[in-house]
Amino acid sequence: MSNFLSHLNKTVRQQYMSLPQGQKCQVTYIWIDGTGETLRNKTRTLDTEPQSIEEIPEWNFDGSSTYQAEGSNSDMYLIPVCMFRDPFNLDPNKLVLCEVLKYNRLPAETNHRASCNKVMEKVKEHHIWFGMEQEYTLLGTDGHPFSWPPNGFPAPQGPYYCGVGANSAYGRDIVECHYKACLYAGIKICGTNAEVMPSQWEYQVGPCEGIEMGDHLWVSRFLLHRVCEDFGVVATLDPKPMKGNWNGTGCHTNVSTKEMREEGGLQYIEKAIDKLGKKHPEHIRVYDPHEGKDNIRRLTGLHETSSIHDFSAGVANRGASIRIPRQVGQEKKGYFEDRRPAANCDPYAVTKAIAITCLLEEEKGAK
Repeated sequence: MSNFLSHLNKTVRQQYMSLPQGQKCQVTYIWIDGTGETLRNKTRTLDTEPQSIEEIPEWNFDGSSTYQAEGSNSDMYLIPVCMFRDPFNLDPNKLVLCEVLKYNRLPAETNHRASCNKVMEKVKEHHIWFGMEQEYTLLGTDGHPFSWPPNGFPAPQGPYYCGVGANSAYGRDIVECHYKACLYAGIKICGTNAEVMPSQWEYQVGPCEGIEMGDHLWVSRFLLHRVCEDFGVVATLDPKPMKGNWNGTGCHTNVSTKEMREEGGLQYIEKAIDKLGKKHPEHIRVYDPHEGKDNIRRLTGLHETSSIHDFSAGVANRGASIRIPRQVGQEKKGYFEDRRPAANCDPYAVTKAIAITCLLEEEKGAK
């Protein structure tokens, strides 16, 4: 069944969207709900266009309707932390990512940004950069992969990765609209491509330093869902949306510190990988929102993944937990790629775990 909301007359809509709004500014507040995966949003009017995040007031919402509070004590605080241009309502309107605080002003259970930010402050002299490769799958509103035959399957994987043509690339309009929306908003999106399974796509965000990685990835996800809404299609970040001989969906995370980027940096990359190997179970627990239960469907050792039970590393090896790109192996400096995070991971939890393991574990042991 198609989503009739997407068939509302966009020409009529445009007539209203082009009306002047005076000096007023619409600010859409975005936050992560109690699932740790789903985003919520609501909009308010400010009298003037805010020039910085400090000019955007705190707000609140009903946490009992977002799996975040009891009905008897349901008000929760929205704390603005990062501001972007609004590609849907256009300038001067804004999108604002918020942290969620409980009634006692402590971070909500799914607010991993607060603790991530503390870690990033501790390691800031290392100038740790991240780049995250967000894979996703397009579905119809009936939950069936977009453009797949209604009662069957498309041809096996092979022609779809970076493919072109109506028989290979399903849903490119959404991908290209999302890309432009990210660029307009100010998201550090750096590329996109069709993935191995039909209707599966990827975009990359980065390099971002420290806390910026989580901020930009979460808002890029909001933009993805919002663009899909206009087309009457659903984007799922489920790590294994289709059982069987189809690729899963990940969020490969590229990591580089100042030391890794300098001459001889490969030794620091190898040290970091050694530390990650010793903490494999701990990382698996924070690499999806359900302590590894989502990733166990994806990390099987097949379809360009390592087994969830084993840790491995190798140059140019897409079946390893950690891949050292071939160019990095040759130049002896650069970055490494952690291939374990699931598509629906919380980037704050992932980057925090990597920063602690790679940069803070030794210091902890020395104290």
